[in-house]
Amino acid sequence: MFEDIKRLPQIIYNWITPNLSAFISSRQPQMWVLSLIIGLLVSIAAIIFREGIGLVQLLWLGDASENVASAARKIHWLWILFTPTIGGLLVGLALYYFTDMRRTNGIPDVIEARAKGGRELKFWPGIGSALITMLSLGSGASAGREGPMVHLGATLAAAITRVIKLPDWSQRTLLACGVASAVAASFNAPIAGVLFAHEVILGHYAMRCFVPIVIASASGSVISHLWFGNMAAFTIPSYSITSYWEFPAFALLGIICASVAILFQFSLISADYIARHVHLPLWARPTIGGFLVGLIAIYFPEVLGVGYEATDLALRHNLPLAIMIILIFAKTIATSITIASRFGGGIIAPSLFVGAMAGGSFGIIAALLVPDMASSEGLYAILGMGAVAAAVIGAPFSTTLMVFELTGGFSLSVALLLTVSIASGLTQAIHGHSFFQWQLKARGLVFRDGAHQYLMKTTKVADFMDVKTENGEIEIYNEHLDTPSLKVADTLEYALRAFDSGGHMRLPVVDVKDNQIIIGWATQIAALRHFNGALIDANVEEHR
Repeated sequence: MFEDIKRLPQIIYNWITPNLSAFISSRQPQMWVLSLIIGLLVSIAAIIFREGIGLVQLLWLGDASENVASAARKIHWLWILFTPTIGGLLVGLALYYFTDMRRTNGIPDVIEARAKGGRELKFWPGIGSALITMLSLGSGASAGREGPMVHLGATLAAAITRVIKLPDWSQRTLLACGVASAVAASFNAPIAGVLFAHEVILGHYAMRCFVPIVIASASGSVISHLWFGNMAAFTIPSYSITSYWEFPAFALLGIICASVAILFQFSLISADYIARHVHLPLWARPTIGGFLVGLIAIYFPEVLGVGYEATDLALRHNLPLAIMIILIFAKTIATSITIASRFGGGIIAPSLFVGAMAGGSFGIIAALLVPDMASSEGLYAILGMGAVAAAVIGAPFSTTLMVFELTGGFSLSVALLLTVSIASGLTQAIHGHSFFQWQLKARGLVFRDGAHQYLMKTTKVADFMDVKTENGEIEIYNEHLDTPSLKVADTLEYALRAFDSGGHMRLPVVDVKDNQIIIGWATQIAALRHFNGALIDANVEEHR
């Protein structure tokens, strides 16, 4: 017994030492420090971004607050018509002269960059995109600020990871840290920031990613609280469920919210399709789009900008039924025009807007039909807000937590989960993917089918070929042979099919400009080894 006690320190030492070594060798302490730095920097950038939008807005509305609709009603209607138009012209000129892709950036760009280790997010183009978005939303474009802020946060995180050489998994984690801080600072919602970074950006939950992301989100939330105040984004009364017999009504609301989300996405996709097939100079697209948004805003100024004022009114049951129903369609059309016209902005806030209107409308109708059993329309507005947003952005968990933190309505958890799940499930059944995933699919990138599909389509022959020829000299490829050839830009999927089609173990890689010159060789074994290694790395990253 005494001998066992004497050996106890050595046993503890042998137990702890390998764990600490693994912890230090994986550079976790460095990651924690970097996540804190990223969280602070991104939250400061988010504050500047929000205040910048307010400054542009102040120039023509005389008000830098969220009360855009109220301020718009106090000015002449020509200001409402022509400010988005002039803002669109300036946005179009900025896109033409100062951007390479002729558009601003958002969450899909961050998802794409995450798959590539964050290396695709360049600093100055990201800053330029944020400035264009500030001009867009400040001049009345009907879109959200959260998506662009997520991209800005990821851009700052990527800039730091480029300075400090880190493994790919570390770069992806720090990218998610920037996203979490941006969401936390934008919504005053640190828990939602953590879940959003995991659910939407990383696509998985891993312990070694969790702590840095929490640190970044918490620090971003603290700075936001210090600047904007420690309160939820929407100030609403306390709501409670009147009767448990209402749960069938909550399920029905989920179906209605799914319909709204589906129509909202179809509207965005259709507007984008039409815009791509209309040949106009780049500067004219946001100019015309701004004019159309201005026309709508003359009658319904609630569609201008982010739209938080109208959302807040719906949550506090201060809007009549007819107005809420009209605003569902008005905001959907205005946002579709905005995004298709290449204004800067996102779709999270508009989806919250139309969801609140749909839920509030449903609540009023339910109260008319069963006045003794229906809860307040404000409660239904909260449920609708979460359900539509979750269905559109494809993030039911983080959206549910976001709504909790935005409204302080934790007592509505069961009803919100039911409504969100039904809306998300039905939208998935119709669309098959979120709006972000549709945007990525339009670029030829598919992530929802798993890492293997993405790797098959993005890995190039150049990643696994042997660039040296057999004799070190230029070789000539005989095109008359039955053996196919590969090029450096061919995908792994194409190469494996080429190997398999003729039972080839080894194929020549020819020059892009002269397909008679062999510049290297690719083997089936090297292709499969590269593919398997990438799959193993992805699996390890998701489970540590």
